[in-house]
Amino acid sequence: RRDLMADVAHELRTPLTVIQGRLEGLLDGVYPRDDRQLGELLDETRILSRLIDDLRTLALAEAGTLTLQKEPADVGALAADAVRAVASDASARGVATAAEAPPGLPIIDVDPVRIREVIGNLLTNALRHTSAGGSIGVRVRQIAKTIEIEVRDTGEGMSPEDVAHAFDRFHKGRGSRGAGLGLTIARNLVRAHGGEITIASEPKRGTTVVVALPNS
Repeated sequence: RRDLMADVAHELRTPLTVIQGRLEGLLDGVYPRDDRQLGELLDETRILSRLIDDLRTLALAEAGTLTLQKEPADVGALAADAVRAVASDASARGVATAAEAPPGLPIIDVDPVRIREVIGNLLTNALRHTSAGGSIGVRVRQIAKTIEIEVRDTGEGMSPEDVAHAFDRFHKGRGSRGAGLGLTIARNLVRAHGGEITIASEPKRGTTVVVALPNS
């Protein structure tokens, strides 16, 4: 708990320091009081808000008190929606996207908002670490009594050490710009559904993350 509090304080300090310094600069006349400065400040508040939301989700999930709003859902459709959400950003970076799901996949009871959040998080991570000319994608399939969601990329890959610690709170791989909570939250959300999540990756050979959800 002591380590967690220290990590939380560290992560909150960065956006708060930026906001405080920029506001002081505006008041002192160091920065012009224009829309660009206000827009950058707003971006920092969004980072702070997302971090607080992530911490709340993580706390509820790890305490076993996260409430899921389950309903019958088409996981293939959720995956396609998640891919569409990142397609524009991916195109601007020169990264191809794809979504694959066979017809007739069974409808399963999940919290569609949370599963969509998991897929979106994994795609965002994949895009962040994939250079122009590469690709990211999602494949959904049924294997026995399991629905598998496979998120893959052709990016820079991860070292064995990073793979081993990928789900640790606040763990950041080389060059990561996130808070180090995304994969931890994804694992907790998947486990709350009775599923599992695994990672396979090699440096310079891309990464594949597989989410397995029970189909019963």
